Amino acid sequence: MLIGKVIGNVWATRKMDGLNGCKLMVVDPIEYRGRARAYPVVAVDQIGAGVGETVLVVSGSSARISIGSGALPIDHVIVGVVDEVDLVDGFVPSGTPD
Repeated sequence: MLIGKVIGNVWATRKMDGLNGCKLMVVDPIEYRGRARAYPVVAVDQIGAGVGETVLVVSGSSARISIGSGALPIDHVIVGVVDEVDLVDGFVPSGTPD
């Protein structure tokens, strides 16, 4: 799982039939001190998240199972909106005051 911020939408007028009706969002993983930064990912939005929201994303087989199909080419799915992150040992997300 990863926590990230929704930074945009993906519009695809032509896509695999099984992906019709899927809302695609661009999610930028949140960087925490001492952790490597990941590139943004495209995730299927199952919960109606919006741009600017912090979300919980599952990947791999968990993503495919969460939408009920192991046969679709899906790597990431948004499964929750994050209200708050409480970190221990002084870890603070980048871009926030210490």
